[in-house]
Amino acid sequence: MQHAVGAPLPPPHQPGHGPATAWSPAAHHPGQPGAHPGPVPQTPPAPASAPGFAGPQMPPGAPHASVPPQHASVPPVPPQHASVPPVPPAPDTTGHVRLPPGGPVGMPSPPPAVSAPDPASTTLAVLLIGPAGAGKTSVAKYWADHRRVPTAHISLDDVREWVRSGFADPQSGWNDNSEAQYRLARRTCGFAARNFLANGISCILDDAVFPDRPVVGLGGWKRHVGPGLLPVVLLPGLEIVLERNAERTGNRRLSDEEVARIHGRMAGWYGSGLPIIDNSQLDVEGTARVLDEVLARSIASPPAW
Repeated sequence: MQHAVGAPLPPPHQPGHGPATAWSPAAHHPGQPGAHPGPVPQTPPAPASAPGFAGPQMPPGAPHASVPPQHASVPPVPPQHASVPPVPPAPDTTGHVRLPPGGPVGMPSPPPAVSAPDPASTTLAVLLIGPAGAGKTSVAKYWADHRRVPTAHISLDDVREWVRSGFADPQSGWNDNSEAQYRLARRTCGFAARNFLANGISCILDDAVFPDRPVVGLGGWKRHVGPGLLPVVLLPGLEIVLERNAERTGNRRLSDEEVARIHGRMAGWYGSGLPIIDNSQLDVEGTARVLDEVLARSIASPPAW
């Protein structure tokens, strides 16, 4: 409710000064007893029927026209719009493209007129597998940088290291906390890959997936990304892996014993049916070229995994 111009605001209720009802409500309504004086309203002009007002002259005998009543001019009231709450996004969407249900990544099929598909211009989801020191991250970055279509590189180690306080450092040994953080990182990478692919962006992921743990490793990636994921194994010789691991720093560098153990477990990929690249004598650029050749064959004849 508005106060008359110049009227003081109601005083706050203070202990010892009487109840709050001591403030007279009449102060809110000018003209009532006890109201504070305000500006005197102007007397409206007298209507046409008031004495002393000369109305329009009508000729004698003219019929009296029906004069509509004079109403005071009332300002128009603006329409009241109901407050419309924002519409929440659908729970199964990410970004601006709705993700399809189930396994969203279908197997890429080459155009009918092309006998040898070009992986450099095809939207793909690639999983680069290999031991520590195989060059997975370097090759994945180079491959993603030099494609003719938008491509993202998703590194499992980078995502895993998002955890700062409470990070399970693999150098401290393997435990339940390490296992939980690896599983969480894989699910996060898989979700990111689905989001990129749903928006038309290829992706390449890298992870040290062990062949003797299919449910957690390769099977987990298949569940997280979809059946169209193309796995490729990088497996150079042990001496090359040890040399590259020695150049690492921080928690990415492992002991020689751990590197040799991981490399030995990776040998189980031979005979699995997955394509394997021995990049012992290849640099990063050469390995990326061989990766394109392997992916072209995988598109034409997908591996059973």
